[in-house]
Amino acid sequence: MSFEIETWLDGELGRTGVIHTPHGDIQTPAFIPVGTKATVKAVLPEAMAAVGAQALLANAYHLYLQPGPDIVDEAGGLGAFMNWPGPTFTDSGGFQVMSLGSGFKKVLSQEFSGKTVADDATAPNKERLAKVDDDGVWFRSHLDGSKHRFTPEVSMRIQHELGADIIFAFDELTTLLNTREYQEKSLERTRLWAERCLVAHKELTEQRAGKPYQQLFGVIQGAQYEDLRRKAARDLGSMEVDGQRFDGFGIGGALEKENLGAIVGWVSEELPEDRARHLLGISEPDDLFVGVENGVDTFDCVNPSRVARNAAIYSPDGRFNINRAQHRREFIPLVDGCECYTCQNYTRAYIHHLFKAKEMLASTLCTIHNEHYTIKLVADIRAAINDGTYWEFKEETLGRFYGKQ
Repeated sequence: MSFEIETWLDGELGRTGVIHTPHGDIQTPAFIPVGTKATVKAVLPEAMAAVGAQALLANAYHLYLQPGPDIVDEAGGLGAFMNWPGPTFTDSGGFQVMSLGSGFKKVLSQEFSGKTVADDATAPNKERLAKVDDDGVWFRSHLDGSKHRFTPEVSMRIQHELGADIIFAFDELTTLLNTREYQEKSLERTRLWAERCLVAHKELTEQRAGKPYQQLFGVIQGAQYEDLRRKAARDLGSMEVDGQRFDGFGIGGALEKENLGAIVGWVSEELPEDRARHLLGISEPDDLFVGVENGVDTFDCVNPSRVARNAAIYSPDGRFNINRAQHRREFIPLVDGCECYTCQNYTRAYIHHLFKAKEMLASTLCTIHNEHYTIKLVADIRAAINDGTYWEFKEETLGRFYGKQ
């Protein structure tokens, strides 16, 4: 078995467990940092191991364009290529279908509820670079404008060449602003693509018999609609093609932050209990607790590293900006008591100076801290479930984080 359940959160869908991969075990719940182009921006892989990362996730779309999956394959796979010895994930490129195709964000405020736009609409000041049809997606490279084609089979081939331990089926990510009619059409398209991914995955696994087995996760779509989310979970949860089934599941799609728990709960109630669930693109502290309570085993998100490059620092007492003048003479760690490399060796005053001087080291030090904070938070959630103190830990953590902002 690739996934084992250890402890259940009383009265909830949450659990702790272990995902087994050829490159090591992942103790869940776990946060998986994003290294989009086979690197967590500004940080050495060795530093990611030091902050407690159990696995890293890279982006199939970006690595397809540069340097090319054949080069990564020749290097020995994603982990060997980036000098990361632990487990790796790659997403399918499905997110780029939306981000290139429409320019809308993944998470929208509830203020958008009930609103729709034309299904081929593009966000303001964005250029539509992708076109979806029933067979796949045509898109233009954001690097040089060249034209490319992704299908389920192409996505599977790329991800097999990249060699990650956990890969994702190719899917279409809609926006919350699409019409209900389009959401239904898209969901059926994603279901048919999922079947094709299972077929291609089995064929490629047999062709590359000398390579470690890669777990394939199906991706659950359905936007904000309960019936569509539950249908997608039932369809993919029971899907089996020629003896090949999904090894786990990604919960994807655009969603309203306010409805995150409900949406994830609908999906988890329908999915098989014995396979892992990954929530794509989520990392804020309150969302992590909501996700765990509703059955999520792993998370990924670029946010901890992205905001770090803009001087935003996570702390138990909320987020703050190290660029502010009040930190200019603070010769103390970013967070008192934090065990990360940055806090053990550098002061707020120094990091404030690095940002003002536009030194690259600022991004490195702040990314190390933010990734450590997020990884440790989810690890502490796991520990609290195991020792029966989850609800007390949640109340204290979120009360402190949001109470002083």
